[in-house]
Formats: sequence, structure tokens, C-alpha cells
Amino acid sequence: MMKYKNAKDIFPENLLKQIQRYVSGEVIYIPAGTERKSWGETSGYHQFLSERNRDIRTEYRNGTDIESLMSNYHLSYESIRKILYQKEEIILNYKTALSSAAAYASCGKLDEWIHTYLKTDGHNDVFSDGLKLFDRYYIGPMVMPTRLFKRCCGPEAHMTYHIDADWFYAHVADLKKVLETNKDMPPLIAHYADHDFELNDGNHRLEAYNQLGCQEIPVIIWITEEEEYQEFREKYGIYMENAIVIRR
Repeated sequence: MMKYKNAKDIFPENLLKQIQRYVSGEVIYIPAGTERKSWGETSGYHQFLSERNRDIRTEYRNGTDIESLMSNYHLSYESIRKILYQKEEIILNYKTALSSAAAYASCGKLDEWIHTYLKTDGHNDVFSDGLKLFDRYYIGPMVMPTRLFKRCCGPEAHMTYHIDADWFYAHVADLKKVLETNKDMPPLIAHYADHDFELNDGNHRLEAYNQLGCQEIPVIIWITEEEEYQEFREKYGIYMENAIVIRR
């Protein structure tokens, strides 16, 4: 028998509002995609379970008994035992750093690092939520030529996102000082589409890199369309030698 789920528990709020424009209060069937995925992989539920199970193991190691865990997490005795004795996943420690992004990528969780970064240090929840609406290719981290990327944010009149010149260049000056001693800065995030790159995150860092004369920069690339992914591989595959590619 097919089980029904409440749409508000599955879809992001903005996507649900779009669906409600066409159908509301009715039962609809959504066919499976051509690529099978474990339930919750794109909704974040898988990540929630991993973090919950990790917390249960930690509390148990710190002395919390099974009965208390059953009560705290509303799980049966057998469920708690299964969590405690199953093989524990590799625990990744998030940092705002290239090395952290690379560690997540090596475990097939590059997208998890991206969303964690955007929702914390990147201060861009809207971008994170938008990325989750469709399956994307995520490639990186990798080093690519600085010349391939252009700012879309700055004090110049032609910029898509225009900001105060004094604040922009003061921030760039601070970043230059950091970059001179810290090589573990987070990678830039850019979208490849229409044969070009759109820089989504890292405009200040890009300007700082340019002022320092850096010829190469660490980046993560995301792509939506299969055709554009194949085009990217043909044109820029030389830079993907040590990069991880995932599709979520």
C-alpha cells in the first residue's frame, strides 16, 4: 500500500507555495526520477539521522543509560541498541576552510559542507535553499586560474550587486592580510552555465587574490544541466584531476 506524506514536511516552503498554485488539498502522485536515491537524501533528513545517532552514541559513552536514551529520543530498546552497536560514520568537523571542504568531499559530502558554510559563515540561507531545489553537480575543491572568474559584487556601477566602496575595499584590505599568512581560506563557489562562470560566493576574496597577484584560486563549481557538465569536463577537465564530483 502506498503511504502518504504531508507535503509541508517534504518540500521547502517556497516550492510548496508554487505547487499550491496548481493543486491544494488534493492527493497527487509524483513519479520516481530515473536515478534512485535513499529517502531523505535531498531533504536533509539523512543528515538529521546521522547527527541524532552520533549524539546518542556520545551520550551513552558519557554515562547516559539506554532507558534514558529511549525516553529522550522516543525510540525503542532495540532501536537504541542498533544505533549504539552499528558501525559509526566518520565524524567530520566543519571549519570555514579549504581543508574542511576537501575532507567533506573525500567522504562524498561536498554538498553538506557547502550548505553548512552558506547557512553559517556564508550568511546566505537563500542560496543554500535554492541549491536544494534541484539535483546539481558539485565539483571540487580544485584550483583554477583566477582570470576565469569575475566579480558580480562591488562598488562599480556595472555590478549586479552594488555596495559601498569604502566598506568593500576595507574588507578586501583585511582579507589580503589574512591571505598572506593563511592558505586555508574557504574556496570560492561558482556556477557554470551558458559557457561561463557566475561567482556566487567569494567576491571580496577574489578581489583580494587579484590585488595580491594570485594566478590560481581554490574553487567549488556547481552545475545543473547534464550537457553543461559534459561541456565543463571537455573545456576544464585538466583542473579536475584531484577534484571530487558528486550529484545531489
